[in-house]
Amino acid sequence: MSDTESPGEAAAHEHHEHHHDVEGPGYATPQAAIEEAERETVAYVPSLYVGTDVDAPDFLSVVDVDPDSDTYCEVVDRVEMPNKGDELHHFGWNACSSSCHVEGLERRHLVVPGQRSSRLHVIDTKDRRNPEIVKVIEPEEVYEYDLSAPHTVHCIPDGEILVSMLGDADGDLPGGFLELNDDFEIEGRWDPPGEIEMNYDYWYQPRHNVMVSSEWAAPKTYYPGFDMEDVEKGNYGRHIHVWDWENGTVEQSIDLGEEGLIPLEVRFLHSPESVHGYVGAALSSNIFHFYEGDDGEWHAEKAIDVESREHEDWDMPVPGLVTDILVSMDDRYLFFSNWLHGDVRMYDVSDPSNPRLADRLWAGGLFGPRHPTGEDDRPVVAGPQMLQLSIDGERLYWTTSLFSTWDNQFFPEEGERGSVMLKADVDPRKGTMTLDEDFLVDFGEMPEGPARAHEIRWPDGDCTSDVWQ
Repeated sequence: MSDTESPGEAAAHEHHEHHHDVEGPGYATPQAAIEEAERETVAYVPSLYVGTDVDAPDFLSVVDVDPDSDTYCEVVDRVEMPNKGDELHHFGWNACSSSCHVEGLERRHLVVPGQRSSRLHVIDTKDRRNPEIVKVIEPEEVYEYDLSAPHTVHCIPDGEILVSMLGDADGDLPGGFLELNDDFEIEGRWDPPGEIEMNYDYWYQPRHNVMVSSEWAAPKTYYPGFDMEDVEKGNYGRHIHVWDWENGTVEQSIDLGEEGLIPLEVRFLHSPESVHGYVGAALSSNIFHFYEGDDGEWHAEKAIDVESREHEDWDMPVPGLVTDILVSMDDRYLFFSNWLHGDVRMYDVSDPSNPRLADRLWAGGLFGPRHPTGEDDRPVVAGPQMLQLSIDGERLYWTTSLFSTWDNQFFPEEGERGSVMLKADVDPRKGTMTLDEDFLVDFGEMPEGPARAHEIRWPDGDCTSDVWQ
């Protein structure tokens, strides 16, 4: 222990050194992540101008989330994309805890897709506060595999990267999966063409040789915005697919029915032994619990129902629109956002089949306060959307943009004012959340004009990307 370190700081330092003794990236177990990870100090957040009046490329924001920093709550660096019109959306790391056995592999590069452009950007974060683009995979290279509209980026064991693709080269169905090697070169399709029609998010549990994927729609369907007629025509998804992880083939498809329309984010529990997970059905505003039964088959049951609410400006009850979900690293809590309603919920899932509401808070949206952090602060227009939890489970962050055309339909001010990033302090022991009224990152104050903000990633891994073998 140095002269300036407290015993607690010394212990944390020892944990950190142990973390770096791991042969590869990440942590040996989820519990090791909780114990060894240092507090997040910077966040990476895609920020975009697609669908606004700003004629500039999208960029990756580096947000200072260190409360001891002079630039706390500020965007301290911006990595500008080389082209306009990408619509940065979801993104992920080149490596995670699934590869902690791979000596020499680092969690250092972000793969940042353009949802509309099908362009893949590789960003080196060796200098965490000043990352830089080191490679771009152009759309034409992606189209060669009859794929487009990249969405979820997961690092998979041994340093390879798997990207869910929502459309074919023309923006129609079917979608599929694109595999990159550890040099960020396209290896090819991971799945045999035609295994699925619609695609969206996915999560895998290698110990059980299983992956579960979800469905949105063809890019040509959701790009222009939401149209209820597309739902009536069956153009939006309602299935989850259970894959053989080793073979890349679908073993089972589960129809979630009318209660499971537009199943989006998929989250397994973090324990590699678990056969339980959740998927949020956005339009139906329900959470489904999926699991492997004693019969060897996979099942899905509605576990949480968010009731629609009447609103004077709507001619139909307003669905919550569950747009993002996550599970805490200790597998105790499920968090999810109701983008239209404007609330974040926290459920105790100690019994995965019977979630229990622990707490919820309101910020923006159609029913939450417009000035949640104080009347003198800028208004929060849209509701909570993309979530990220600190690895220790004590701080929940979120942004407010869903997708440019959908923002413009439901919260047109989001494009005019830009997004915000907000934070709640979480007490895992009591199961409570408290809005931090001193934390607000304003993406409306960017140099070129207001920007939309989407997914959030931490340099040392996070609850929505790390997988264990």
